[in-house]
Amino acid sequence: MSELNGLPLDGVKIIEFTHMVMGPTVGVILADLGADVIKVEPIGGDNTRRLVGSGAGYFPMYNRNKQSITLNLKSEEGLEIAHKLIAGADVMIENFRPGAMDKLGLGYDQLKELNDQLIYCSEKGFLAGPYEDRTALDEVAQMMGGLAYMTGEPGKPTRAGASVIDVMGGMFGVIGILAALRQRDATGLGQRVQSSLYESTVFLMGQHMAQYSVTGKAAAPMPARISAWAIYQVFETKDDQQVFVGVVSDTQWIKFCENFELGDLVNNPKFNTNTDRVNRKEELIPIVKKIFLKYSKNELMEKLEHTGLPFAPITEPIELFDDPHLNASGGLVDLNIPGGGEISLPALPIEMDGRKMGVRHDLPDIGEQTEAILEENGFSLEKIKKLKSDGIIG
Repeated sequence: MSELNGLPLDGVKIIEFTHMVMGPTVGVILADLGADVIKVEPIGGDNTRRLVGSGAGYFPMYNRNKQSITLNLKSEEGLEIAHKLIAGADVMIENFRPGAMDKLGLGYDQLKELNDQLIYCSEKGFLAGPYEDRTALDEVAQMMGGLAYMTGEPGKPTRAGASVIDVMGGMFGVIGILAALRQRDATGLGQRVQSSLYESTVFLMGQHMAQYSVTGKAAAPMPARISAWAIYQVFETKDDQQVFVGVVSDTQWIKFCENFELGDLVNNPKFNTNTDRVNRKEELIPIVKKIFLKYSKNELMEKLEHTGLPFAPITEPIELFDDPHLNASGGLVDLNIPGGGEISLPALPIEMDGRKMGVRHDLPDIGEQTEAILEENGFSLEKIKKLKSDGIIG
């Protein structure tokens, strides 16, 4: 992979003690933006590498552009090495259960004495409060934070089909870190930053909480909601495919009617305004369904493409590998999987000055950079050899 110079976080040094999704998300975003991220793994490697089923994609997706060092943190020498790395770092990231890092000698209060400029990011289930010592997962947060209730049909809470809260919690962690780096420019001091699964989910529910405050009516689960627009759903096509179509303004309504030659509808006062159309949705939708059934999926999308109306095919994740937009725009980046094989995965969804963030370093093998990192930190080859024979490093 080619080296990308001049990235926004070039020169920022980060030590990462993470596993699963939430913590590694923080690290991969910062790494994609140019930070030097060292992932500290236990001897034998992060267990996330060995997950199967729905967890098989966690490590490949959230650990590119990082270096890997393996340390036995339960040994005195392993902990000393960790402290040495942290002493020269700008940021540390961790997402282990409450109290775990303190027991290892890697808690915030311990490390701020070592490096008062350190920004210490903890990714947790809950922020401070009665729940803070509970164990949480993405699914736990979705259930108790209202997202599963809003996603499923009434009485059938359903988690979202991706680790949306893990990733969102990681994104909020990144925001906190960047804010803390900016504040450190002014104060010269680091600080502790925390983000959480539960509060991230509640933030997503804010619009529904506000809806209740404004209307006095609780938001219904999405499948049972009263939509703000009459035409805003998935429609069937004549070749038994599906396309989502939305008409979300009076201007779009006129365009829709003109392009589908529906002069009788556009001139019908019953459908003049968005509110009129919502109130007569049961009358309008069967008409629209009948119209769309005249087209194949590709024909309908081609027609909608030229109208400027919002539409979308119903896409499976595996189809995204061949998406023409992603492939033409650099929306996917190539990675080599440890053990062999190449994959394409989503790039960071950001452009800066017209530039997307790419891959500088492939996914690291377990402890791949251990010796190089130790050499850079003043360890002799003889010392490194002894550390390895003593089981301090992998």
